[in-house]
Amino acid sequence: MRGARALDYLSGLPAFGAYFGLALLLFLVFIAIYVRITPHPEIRLIREGNTAAAASLGGALIGFALPLASAVENSVSLLDMLLWAAVALVVQLLAYAIARLLVRDIARQIEVGRVSAGVFLGALAIAIGLLNAASMTY
Repeated sequence: MRGARALDYLSGLPAFGAYFGLALLLFLVFIAIYVRITPHPEIRLIREGNTAAAASLGGALIGFALPLASAVENSVSLLDMLLWAAVALVVQLLAYAIARLLVRDIARQIEVGRVSAGVFLGALAIAIGLLNAASMTY
């Protein structure tokens, strides 16, 4: 009897694996798209010790992970989660576009290591991600 109860606790493991696996894949897709659309090479800059690039990309990652987590939590299926994750991705890319409108040379500022620009961009991405995640309650 004791073994059967333990198996009952693990009955959700396949769903966990599916949602976590898809979320991880979507997270990697977001990274790939984000670093391609930005004009500055974040990964190289981070490897070189550029704090502004790390703050900027780190904020974008958190800003996407927050609504992605909300999509996992609130979705009724993997397809539902996928669609809301796509919305979250588009919203984060729009947040980057807004930042570029507000601070026209933000990419150059990050590239030269101006921490204020990286923190601003990262904070904006996190703030938009929080609002995005909170809006995904249905």
